Amino acid sequence: RYSSLMRHSHLSQQNVDSTHAGTQIDPDWNTARPLLKRAFCIFINTLGEGMVAAVRGDEGKPCVFTTRAEAEREIADNMMTRLQEFMDGERDFDDAMTVEEYVMEVDQLPDGSIVTEDGSTFR
Repeated sequence: RYSSLMRHSHLSQQNVDSTHAGTQIDPDWNTARPLLKRAFCIFINTLGEGMVAAVRGDEGKPCVFTTRAEAEREIADNMMTRLQEFMDGERDFDDAMTVEEYVMEVDQLPDGSIVTEDGSTFR
């Protein structure tokens, strides 16, 4: 909900009774904005659950990265591990070469959950 408002920062200059694209502008928008943190997260699409956060921290929360490059390096590091496992005979070639993870910009909430551009929340 707040991520779409952040991307349209010009909305903060409108009065709180106005609407944009059929969505009521949140009167607490200026208060909520500092609570959000822009970050990057690694996702994977699964058959059963659809899009899921692929990397999670110790507490089970989605792991976020400060920059896109940092998240991409994490994917590359995981791929190098899979390639080494192939070289060691622990993984087959196709599995080692397949990269299904991708990076997406997200809003991180104070509780550690994240919100994607389409409004999906991951806790």
